[in-house]
Amino acid sequence: MEERGIKSINLITANAGMLPGFYEKHGFEREDGVILMGRKRSEEERNDMDLLTSKIKLMYFKYLAAAFGSALISSIYGAVDMAMVGQYQGPEGTAALAVVAPVWNIIYSLGLLMGIGGSVLFTTLRGESEQNQKKSNEYFTAAVIGSAVLAALTWDAELLRLFGAEETLLPLARSYLLPVKFVVPSFLFTQLMSAFLRNDGNPALATKAVLFGGIFNVFGDYFFVFVLGMGIMGAGLATAMGSVFSLLVMLTHFRSKKNTLRIVKPVKLFFILKSICITGFSTFFIDVAMGILTMLFNRQILKYLGTDALAVYGIIINISTFVQCCAYSIGQASQPMLSANFGAGKGKRIVQILKYALGTAAVFGVVWTALAVFVPNFFVRIFMTPTEEILAIAPGIICSYGISFLLLPFNIFSTYYFQTLMKPMASFIVSVARGAVVSGLLICILPAVAGADAVWLAMPVTELLVAVYVVLKMVRYTKNLTLGET
Repeated sequence: MEERGIKSINLITANAGMLPGFYEKHGFEREDGVILMGRKRSEEERNDMDLLTSKIKLMYFKYLAAAFGSALISSIYGAVDMAMVGQYQGPEGTAALAVVAPVWNIIYSLGLLMGIGGSVLFTTLRGESEQNQKKSNEYFTAAVIGSAVLAALTWDAELLRLFGAEETLLPLARSYLLPVKFVVPSFLFTQLMSAFLRNDGNPALATKAVLFGGIFNVFGDYFFVFVLGMGIMGAGLATAMGSVFSLLVMLTHFRSKKNTLRIVKPVKLFFILKSICITGFSTFFIDVAMGILTMLFNRQILKYLGTDALAVYGIIINISTFVQCCAYSIGQASQPMLSANFGAGKGKRIVQILKYALGTAAVFGVVWTALAVFVPNFFVRIFMTPTEEILAIAPGIICSYGISFLLLPFNIFSTYYFQTLMKPMASFIVSVARGAVVSGLLICILPAVAGADAVWLAMPVTELLVAVYVVLKMVRYTKNLTLGET
């Protein structure tokens, strides 16, 4: 009976082999001409095989295009708000949004903590073994639970006062945050889902979702701010609604054939959440640090330079947001590939991916620095209707600060790189040094020691010092990847 069954299988495979693509169509694996009967390749395995075996150049630029699109459109949220409000309400509106900027940094950073931390471990597990599919979904489930908890905390009435009801905030800033604070959870889950979609083989949907929300935000800003005359509150309403629409589009992934994400019961939930937080902390801190630095800059600028300089700094915040989004796109594009290949022990492929990422970081750095140095008033006219005083001081300020854009993409990408190599301490040092310790000290010390305008050099000096550390660590860790690999 057993012999007859074997003959039947052999007969079926012999006949089927005459049909091109039969085995692949039905999901069976072919290895050196031998058909591996008994199971189909799952969607998870097909996604992992792409990350582990596809041509790196094509795969990298495919992921980069999707990640860059998402990051660029995400930056539109704040930039369009700044431009519309600046045109409608002048420098006062721009200054108000500069005060609001730390709130955005906190909200987005919480989403990145769970999204990046969870997705790095998710893909690393899948790269290690085909048997880790359920385990990887435990990390996805834990990230969802963690995001829900953070969303509940940020929705708390006491924290909402921080997000818009404190008397210390400008009245215009409070008006902007009024509609935003009611949809704070959607901003967190958008960041979470965007990270996992890229790691689940569907980066295009993440881009489409953010594109949809971004387009709504652009037209919504114009409609609410100018047509309905809502001013700065209308800009906040458009941003809030755009975030909700983006999340709804992302949720359609769960109905697609590409979906391999599952809600499962996590084993040792708190241990998994701890691992996610450790892995994602550096990315989380980059955005938190941006909020910290913004508050420090706000205080020093008002103390030494006045409100006109603060209005120009509001423009710099938006330019920096674009530059950071470019840096994020490099990290987010390479992270799924780096994580999967690190899990599989493919050091040479990691080195190849790294070369493309560093080249992209160099291009972004040169382009943004050139724009800041050579056409600073171009940005001024985009984001506000400037006064003569603003036009007089803006070029020097934007040019000085803009030098930092040369190394910013490289330093931010390094945090993603160190995360994927499971070197959280190196990633932590980079994030804290550039986001709080070195930068914070320079912001406080330089104006007192070298004059008020020296505050604009704090970030260029910070990025240079951090880049030296990054190069030393990156060379060391990358060299170790290929030792002993044939």
